[in-house]
Amino acid sequence: MGVLLKNGTFIHWESLEFVQADVLVDEGADGAIHLTGRNDKAPGDISGHTVLDCTGKLITKSFAVGHHHVYSALARGMPAPPKSPENFREILEFIWWRLDKALDKDTIRYSALVTAMAAARLGSTFIIDHHASPNAIKGSLDIIADAFEEVGISHLLCYEATDRDGKDKAEAGLAETERYLQKRQGLVGLHASFTVGPDTLDKAVKLMKKYDTGVHMHLAEDRWDQEHSLQNYYQQVTERLNEAGVMDSSKTILVHGIHLDAKERSIFKSKPCWIVENMESNLKNKVGCFNGTGLGENIMLGTDGMHSDMLRSSKAAYFTGQHCDVISPPDLYQRFRNVHRYLQKNGFAGDGPNNLVVLDYDSPTPLNSDNFYGHFIFGLTAAHVRDVIANGKLIVKNRQIQTVDKEKIFVESREHAKRLWSKMTV
Repeated sequence: MGVLLKNGTFIHWESLEFVQADVLVDEGADGAIHLTGRNDKAPGDISGHTVLDCTGKLITKSFAVGHHHVYSALARGMPAPPKSPENFREILEFIWWRLDKALDKDTIRYSALVTAMAAARLGSTFIIDHHASPNAIKGSLDIIADAFEEVGISHLLCYEATDRDGKDKAEAGLAETERYLQKRQGLVGLHASFTVGPDTLDKAVKLMKKYDTGVHMHLAEDRWDQEHSLQNYYQQVTERLNEAGVMDSSKTILVHGIHLDAKERSIFKSKPCWIVENMESNLKNKVGCFNGTGLGENIMLGTDGMHSDMLRSSKAAYFTGQHCDVISPPDLYQRFRNVHRYLQKNGFAGDGPNNLVVLDYDSPTPLNSDNFYGHFIFGLTAAHVRDVIANGKLIVKNRQIQTVDKEKIFVESREHAKRLWSKMTV
């Protein structure tokens, strides 16, 4: 079983080589792809395979989200907070921490389902998520994983442990982490330095080492993170995390990194860990703009829960970066695709070569290896995503989700969203 993509133009995601070919896609987490040129011998037995005509279409590796927040999926259109936030800490307190406390098992499940469907429809087949639900911690990661897999999305999950709700909740977050890591691939989640005390940080690093994984946490998103660290630990945030051992793993993901000085950037560059840029979220929260100067090449892109459109995130990174970063078209494409390098380098499953997207992109100008970056930035959008193949299985066909009943899920998710919002008012 698998998929045969006929008569398309295959673009190698790393070399950008264009090949006119049929693409035979094996099913399975370790499945391969086989390219057959126009004059080559036809593939062998393809009985049972789904066959798609890709004449005039582009075929390339699907996308992946380097940092997401499933818990925000039902926030769209929710009532205004009781107080208009005046700074980043109040944005967290009056919006996101009210929402995550209101989550229960059902709203977590539907948040995960609608996130996975959106990602698939927009061309992504892998999500790295950072979850929080302080009043529904136990089993929350399994709920998300099961929902993702129902849609066909691979994943690398973590629960955001934090001391902001007390030691009991911090311990529960770490317990959920360990329970999950005993049976599935994942990361050790922490919120941010200013809500994570020494004991919780130490326990998280011990879990990281015990399960040979990495930490996934926010880093210097707002200046308050730095001010808190200096006031309480007499160190900058990067120094604190480095001293604790967080940055020693190539599986560690640090998110945002807006307020880093030259010394901290030098520390980060010397370490094997990764940083995720989320430009639109930074603009929305008025915390500053990401600048990759001095950080090295371990930079990838995420959405920070605002949406699941990685092509949109890449454009925001490039256009805003013209004002506050040093980023060329090749730099942008490298950041966009670095999530695959992160996953492959660290041996995480679910992002093999048989994860593909078919793009219905009919350009009025020539398209080739030499000018691909121009088309990537100024032409390609999620509207061009026609079909999506995840682990060799067709999960989006002609822009329609194939694995779940989208309309039924949306009807139910609207009801769960209203219930979630009502809980936030108390």
